[in-house]
Amino acid sequence: MKTTQQSNRQPLITVGEALGAILAKITPVETEFASLTQSLRRVLAEPITSQINMPPFANSAMDGYAVIAADTTTASGESPALLKVIDNIPAGGTASKEVRPGMAARIMTGAPMPPGANAVARFEETSEYHPAPKEGLADDEVMIYQAVSKGDNVRPAGEDIKAGQVVLTTGQCLRPQDVGILAAIGQAKVAVYRRPRVAILSTGDELVDVESPLEPGKIHNSNEYTLAALVEKYGGEAVRLGIARDTVTDLTAKIQAGLAKKVDLFLTSAGVSVGDFDMVKNVLAAEGEMQFWQVAVKPGKPLAFGMLHGRAQANVPLIGLPGNPVAAMVAFEVFARPAILKLAGHLSGDKTTLRATLDEEVTSSGRRHYMRALMHLAGDGYHVTTRGSGVQVQGSGILTSLVWANCLVVVPEEITYLPAGSSVDVWPLD
Repeated sequence: MKTTQQSNRQPLITVGEALGAILAKITPVETEFASLTQSLRRVLAEPITSQINMPPFANSAMDGYAVIAADTTTASGESPALLKVIDNIPAGGTASKEVRPGMAARIMTGAPMPPGANAVARFEETSEYHPAPKEGLADDEVMIYQAVSKGDNVRPAGEDIKAGQVVLTTGQCLRPQDVGILAAIGQAKVAVYRRPRVAILSTGDELVDVESPLEPGKIHNSNEYTLAALVEKYGGEAVRLGIARDTVTDLTAKIQAGLAKKVDLFLTSAGVSVGDFDMVKNVLAAEGEMQFWQVAVKPGKPLAFGMLHGRAQANVPLIGLPGNPVAAMVAFEVFARPAILKLAGHLSGDKTTLRATLDEEVTSSGRRHYMRALMHLAGDGYHVTTRGSGVQVQGSGILTSLVWANCLVVVPEEITYLPAGSSVDVWPLD
């Protein structure tokens, strides 16, 4: 195995260079057939073509009377058209008789149009609901008080979807309304990319699980739970491996255990910065081909990336995130999120970006800065603040800032100062 270790004075690489190198090694996972109940937020692996018309038959768009439009040409409040009612067609029923001149069929919304009829007069325009006197009107007669034109209140067959029409395309991430369309055309299963399996491993002797009592020098392992939730948020399946202690034996065993679970991506946190104990780097290097970078990003400058080669599985990409929980979450959004989306078949991992007005001046470090921020909509558009009630929240140890924030303000590398009122790019987090 080989490793590309770099000195403490290594040059910073850009966010774009790091992300490009990661995505170049990521390929989508295989596809599978999923039922509609398991298809939400999955990515289509092939286009969907409807085999039927939608609606499959001409039907009424209103509760009313199916008529021949020409029979109502002169209909008005003073001189209604009198028609003989020959049928009553409920939704889900079928017409039993043909409508001929001088006839009408009572019909409900969604019911198929009877033969001969070409329009529907709404109940409100007939003697069924109209306040005009009905003296002398037989039980099988109806008066139409307003003229209708051919096609009025009728949904023709194929109005929405025609047989042979492509309704959803490859690469589309299925939303609830897409699932509804699939159900409407009778597509019970769809070919989608399976959910990527993402291993999550925290490293460090200082960590204890969330249920363990804190002893001197120990902290709870929050990264495992944050990263697992983020993996699930972006469509992956989190495979939690717990905590690897700072020993070669334990870290190696945890990595091999993760690979044995047939994961598609490995995420570690801690142990990859310049000042970290070299054991973590040495173990990762021994288990694959790794690069350890210093990225021009804040927070989260240290980043590792490479391919693991286990006994049970080879060529599994690994992204080594910083150990600081704030930096780990930001680095996940910048680097791991696009990788998971590509694994899951998404055509793009670009983050939704909005423009907002900065409510106060900010300074940056010359690295691309992802500042925790709170965005709100005002009369002149979105505004954003990087300070919580006047308190500085950009410290790398301020975990509550991740709860307070609903977005990240993206400050480019070349900018070190922005005055209040500046227009900035914002990544929504919620």
